[in-house]
Amino acid sequence: MNFKITKLNPFGLLIEPVNGKEDIRDLDTDELKDILSNEHIISLRGFKSFDSAEDFSEYCEKFGEISLWPFGKVLELVEHDNPKDHVYDNTYMPLHWDGMYRKQIPEIQVFHCVSAPGISNGGGTTFTNTKMVLERIPKNVREYWDKVTCIYSRKMEYYDSKTIAPIINKHPEKDFSVIRYCETPSQDDGFINHPSFELKGIPKQEAGDFIKNLNNALYSPENLYTHQWKTGDIVFTDNYTLLHGREPFTKGAPRHLRRVHILGKTPLDNPHLIYTK
Repeated sequence: MNFKITKLNPFGLLIEPVNGKEDIRDLDTDELKDILSNEHIISLRGFKSFDSAEDFSEYCEKFGEISLWPFGKVLELVEHDNPKDHVYDNTYMPLHWDGMYRKQIPEIQVFHCVSAPGISNGGGTTFTNTKMVLERIPKNVREYWDKVTCIYSRKMEYYDSKTIAPIINKHPEKDFSVIRYCETPSQDDGFINHPSFELKGIPKQEAGDFIKNLNNALYSPENLYTHQWKTGDIVFTDNYTLLHGREPFTKGAPRHLRRVHILGKTPLDNPHLIYTK
């Protein structure tokens, strides 16, 4: 099989079939996992793929055990008419890591774009490579961030949980550090279902500057990739290393993604979870 492979900026790979007729199921799953381990994002575009959510989840099972939610294996990411949570709204979604409020943290996220929002409607998914962030900040900044721990509480349809996580953590399987942080949204009327947030380890008067500097690093173009969706895209991402969020999109735009969580070979029990209901 012939492929066009393009390096994404600032990290990740885009893989496209040259003849436009290849089926994603013909790609070697072990090779894709190896690439993902090094590149942290793989975007597959132009492949023949899935006709249903069941086809999608069946394919994802080739990569490992799927993390089950109360709704099943596949989350339908689509705008609701009267959303009770920002997951189903059209507003921006803060940077975060998946599984932070659950008993196990998935290693891999797989997204399938059923319908793109449209080129001028926003709705890109944002990914920050926290390994790159930590490699680029000065030593004194790293030492300061290492003092900080954040406390989060969030209640929604699928959980009611509390998590306490240091900003800097050792990667669960590799010899480098990562950032575990859920960005605090501004307290405006447009954001549905705010999580609670508390910061420990530094004086309260320094918290504002800390969050500003952290967000600047996380959103710096040298660390942040935004995936602009095209219908049919399949994207694999490394949830252990990256944080991700969402750009706002035009209300009523036809943005529809499906997402599956895949656990690690040895499922990672959430080291930060205090309780969940």
